[in-house]
Amino acid sequence: MSDTPPTRSQRLKAASHDSHERLDARIMRSQPFASVDHFRRFVQVQLRFHHDVAPLYRRADLAALLPDLAERQRLDQIRQDLIDVQAPAHDESGFGAPALPMEADLATALGWCYVVEGSNLGGAVLFKLAAKLGLDEHHGARHLAGHPDGRLRHWRGFTGMLDALSLDETAEQALVAGARAAFERVHAHVARELG
Repeated sequence: MSDTPPTRSQRLKAASHDSHERLDARIMRSQPFASVDHFRRFVQVQLRFHHDVAPLYRRADLAALLPDLAERQRLDQIRQDLIDVQAPAHDESGFGAPALPMEADLATALGWCYVVEGSNLGGAVLFKLAAKLGLDEHHGARHLAGHPDGRLRHWRGFTGMLDALSLDETAEQALVAGARAAFERVHAHVARELG
């Protein structure tokens, strides 16, 4: 048994585990891969959440930590996927202001970013399920496709940065609160779009 203390990303995973598990179960109960219609509603959840986190990708402080920040954003891919699956046009201005304001402190923003990045890692299984509906990285499931360098490598780039940061106790708490808030926001979108 190792005496090595858990990394920050491991502690964050443990702190948000319950909400994450409930969310995964709730999404899968809606059977998002039972039909293209079900999948369309799932992608609408994704659109709402990625609208919420859009300010992350315009932050200079995050870009300094993650030089590939801009290419990590998947909002445009989600929009195109919705067109592919013939979703009704969405006026995103009707979504209101993003849940994560541009002026959120860095630790809170990183907590939200952890959830976004983790969803990309977890998208591997979802991408395979979408393929059964005839969807792929060119049509309908772009936002679920892995990074060209590989999902795990991309995830490790993020968690390596996160684990190396020097954060005080207040920032550590804000990091956890940010991740939990992000998961709860997705819960709200699931309730709206998937019932």
